[in-house]
Amino acid sequence: MAHVELIAVGTELLLGQLVDTNTPFIAAQLADAGIDVYATHAVGDNRERIAHAISAALERADGVITTGGLGPTVDDLTKEAVCDALGIDSVRHEPTIARMEAFFASIGRPMRENNRKQADLPRGSIVLENPHGTAPGFLVSAFEGKFVAGLPGVPQEMKPILIDHLLPRLRERFGGERIVTRVLHTTGLGESEIDHRIEDVFRASENPKVALLAHIGACDVKIMAKAPSEAEAAAMIAPLEKELRARLRGHVYGADDESLAATILALLRKRGWRLATAESCTGGRIASALTSVAGASQSFAGGVVAYENAAKIALLDVDARVIEEFGAVSENAALAMAHGARARFGAEVAIATTGVAGPGGGSPEKPVGLVWLAAEWPDGHRSVSVNFAGDREAIQARATQASLALLWGILTSGEATAKSS
Repeated sequence: MAHVELIAVGTELLLGQLVDTNTPFIAAQLADAGIDVYATHAVGDNRERIAHAISAALERADGVITTGGLGPTVDDLTKEAVCDALGIDSVRHEPTIARMEAFFASIGRPMRENNRKQADLPRGSIVLENPHGTAPGFLVSAFEGKFVAGLPGVPQEMKPILIDHLLPRLRERFGGERIVTRVLHTTGLGESEIDHRIEDVFRASENPKVALLAHIGACDVKIMAKAPSEAEAAAMIAPLEKELRARLRGHVYGADDESLAATILALLRKRGWRLATAESCTGGRIASALTSVAGASQSFAGGVVAYENAAKIALLDVDARVIEEFGAVSENAALAMAHGARARFGAEVAIATTGVAGPGGGSPEKPVGLVWLAAEWPDGHRSVSVNFAGDREAIQARATQASLALLWGILTSGEATAKSS
């Protein structure tokens, strides 16, 4: 199987001023194409260092893909470094010049001389057209059948060039096996518990291979198979997926692109129910997760972010005596908020959150990280308190995930019966 190394170019990456999202995207696309990524690197805007990184990578890998450094400015040096590494010169690609001139004319701006630099490509390159920018990508052969590909650093420009132009050429060049992945999404189990339940499968499986991917408040189980065709790889995955689902029964809410919010909305649609939210410490994050799903309006009625106590009283009809006696961060307040949201929106089910997200505001009785979650539906209610670790951002994210998990558990357990009259 072919293997490559990825080099992200830009001093801003080394200074932490920009997060590199290109490398993981490219790596995922290459994996799906059956091409292994052996290593990834980040290099500053220095011609000599970029050239050295390319040369060193070519000693180990079948090819190198760079991102960034193809622009018109003096610190865009990737093409020059590629020429240095391969011992070749550059040539001006006149069709690119013509396309840039037409582009600048169409927007009524003069094309500066430095823009012409973007059309200077390593000699012998295959030009990878850029539909969303002026700097094209390129693919050039190196020694012993190896290659170097250069892609723009702007993700919106890089992605279509990679998918439409580079990957088809690499598939044709290397052929080989195809890789298929299946990702099972779980909730309610920690990484160590999942590992305990599937440890023997994890250790015994090499192809398909099993991996755990932990996230805030959730953990994924990834199954990856290699085979000559996608159909064969998928067939290899199927029995292993069935076994893993059995061992994690009651905790797998979806697979691949299925989100927890989308799964909940589908369950609500099936029942003919609508959902309302009442959020304090999560600040609207539950509503945001739900409304990020297309078609959410069919099942999501609306939500209230009631941060102040006065807002809880005025917008959710929480009895002031509940807050006075038990406090805003309490089981009683959470249940009252859920009841108020359900009544205000005329929804069949509601979820509420109230807690101490920090960094201040905690006490020995109610420390930072304490969150009460509550849900109410036609024939019942449930509440739970959780002490979340982490900073404010992590606590809010974990509380949001836990709220969605609570809803999912209620809707799938039979605890909430069919729609009442």
